[in-house]
Amino acid sequence: MSRRGTYVVADIGGTSLRIGRMAPGDPAATDVVRAATEGIGLHPQENAVTLQRRVMGQLAGQIGSYIAALDDPLPSAVGLSFAGPITQDGTALAAPTIWGAAGGEPPGLRVGAELARRLGIEVVAVNDITAAAWRYAETESEPFSLYTVSSGVGNKVFYNGNVLLGPGANGGELGHWRVDPSPDAPPCDCGGRGHLGAISSGRGVLAAARRAAVADPARFRASSLAETVDGHPERITNEELAKAVRAGDAFATEVVRDALRPLASAVSMLFTAIGVRRHLFIGGFALAVGARFTELLGDELVRLGCFGLSDDGVRAMLRLGFDDDDHSLIGMGRLLDQRHAATGPGEEIDANTDRR
Repeated sequence: MSRRGTYVVADIGGTSLRIGRMAPGDPAATDVVRAATEGIGLHPQENAVTLQRRVMGQLAGQIGSYIAALDDPLPSAVGLSFAGPITQDGTALAAPTIWGAAGGEPPGLRVGAELARRLGIEVVAVNDITAAAWRYAETESEPFSLYTVSSGVGNKVFYNGNVLLGPGANGGELGHWRVDPSPDAPPCDCGGRGHLGAISSGRGVLAAARRAAVADPARFRASSLAETVDGHPERITNEELAKAVRAGDAFATEVVRDALRPLASAVSMLFTAIGVRRHLFIGGFALAVGARFTELLGDELVRLGCFGLSDDGVRAMLRLGFDDDDHSLIGMGRLLDQRHAATGPGEEIDANTDRR
């Protein structure tokens, strides 16, 4: 039964919108519903402005319907985790996996304020990995870096009780670090080329597997992966690719190993630059590959070396996150707990001030 003080939490990405609820201090989100995101994935021919309007309409409509269906239709706040860089006042600066490379209406979309206006309730909107990091802040020693490896690659560093972000929402966008400067490097959803997210993400690995199957048909035909797709490279899916890696298929394993090399460089850089010794990985592709993901990543990280660490010490830095897709929902609830604690009962949460 809903009660005053309950949060409605939502998480929107390029694939899906999920909405649930949490009471302050609860360990998990409940009554979670899911819908396909009305973004570029479903409507690839539409421009960014049209997609922004679609997505905002979907958020307001479906969150509003969710709130109306509660026994108590007045939750204390709505928390939205959003797949893209977003400022402290809830302005989305970009969302390549939701509305594409074009930025839409400058200087950014005020997701939090616009959603609050439509719903008639305060809304706190943050980046999805920022939200997810708050789930792990209770269990991890600091500092730690949380990465998502799914349709794209993102990360956030949690340090000294806070997510490290610049005032303009800079930081934690390793997926757009250019790791391949060649002119024919794989394209990124943001419109650039050779970005980490275009190579090490689930989408990037899938594209690489299909390219490798075409380039070396004999080796592909000898793999178990070829059997599952009847020898057709275009039928390879992330699910089949992850399954083949878990089973030890040499072709699939080498594709993933190659794709993870720039991600290992990113981990090495964070360790070397600011001493992060805990690196957690979530996201559909990383969790689907499972333990082999951190094993392969660890192989490359050992090859690169981390100054001052033994091989065992390097591998000990890497761990998979919880095997579910509630990271951002639960983290959003934790963040709302923190902000309510900072403002006090009955006070409005100021999304412009980082009171974490």
